[in-house]
Amino acid sequence: MAGHFGRGHGGGDHGDVRLRRRRPGRGEARGSRGQHLPERERERSGGGGSANGLAQVQASSPGRLSIWDNDKLGRVLTDSAGFTFYRFDKDTARPPKSVCDGDCAKTWPPVPADGGSAADGMDPALLGSVTRADGTKQLTVAGWPMYRYVKDTEPRQANGQGVGGTWFAAAPDGTKAEADAGIGVGTGGDDAYGSGAGTGTGSGQETELPSLSTVENADLGKILRDGKGRTLYRFTKDVAWPMKSNCVGACLDKWKPAKPADVKSVEGIDLKLLSTFERPDGTQQLAIDCWLLYWFTGDQTPGDTNGQGVGGTWFAVRPDGTLAK
Repeated sequence: MAGHFGRGHGGGDHGDVRLRRRRPGRGEARGSRGQHLPERERERSGGGGSANGLAQVQASSPGRLSIWDNDKLGRVLTDSAGFTFYRFDKDTARPPKSVCDGDCAKTWPPVPADGGSAADGMDPALLGSVTRADGTKQLTVAGWPMYRYVKDTEPRQANGQGVGGTWFAAAPDGTKAEADAGIGVGTGGDDAYGSGAGTGTGSGQETELPSLSTVENADLGKILRDGKGRTLYRFTKDVAWPMKSNCVGACLDKWKPAKPADVKSVEGIDLKLLSTFERPDGTQQLAIDCWLLYWFTGDQTPGDTNGQGVGGTWFAVRPDGTLAK
């Protein structure tokens, strides 16, 4: 199964939507992929300003968070000024705990919890806080403490990606932003605490979710997701018994059969409902209550439900195997 979220449209009857990029006007700086930053935001970020001004931004309230579409990392969470948020592998999310103190915190300034609010398209319930050793409150996303990086001197940089093999840009759901081919793209040569001793390029995203679990969706309620956080769907044209898949040929370009789950890593689903189905090509597909499960290539990030209702035949699935609609 492919390990990334592609872009696409389901059902084949939706036209492409193309956005025309404009040239940056006066007083604007060009960001990644045609995004433009107002001059006042650039000044707040410290771009072209003093080191003191940059330090103030890196210690400031995050404000309303934003999501940056990076060419190599996908969707990256940033503060309101466009500075990338990072997470540290040596921290813990359950329970939330930061172990980056002292010199580490000088290189990786903790993001204050006060004044932070969710970005558009982000689940506000993922935001939280943890009390640090010095008594201050640090912002958390899905339990993971958030940091900025001192070597990000301009908005929409990710120089901390992969530093020491333990620092990674954060995705909007708190997981690690996923680099192409699983390799970090940061330019820094620091070790995990920013001492400059290391040379590692970093490793890619590691699966941290159970192989099959549930997630609460604001519109659909509790639905199934796979180990990469992808929403799982049912096709109403399939047959439950005897089990048969009617998604073949071009259908499989957009709807990928879910691989069988590791029963030792399933949460929130009755194992008695799970089974596998051998497809015509010999591969195995996961089923719940004899209904075959798929993920949608049009879901661009974990938690997306862009496949819901496509063609009137594709729907997210509840933990008991029924359709979420």
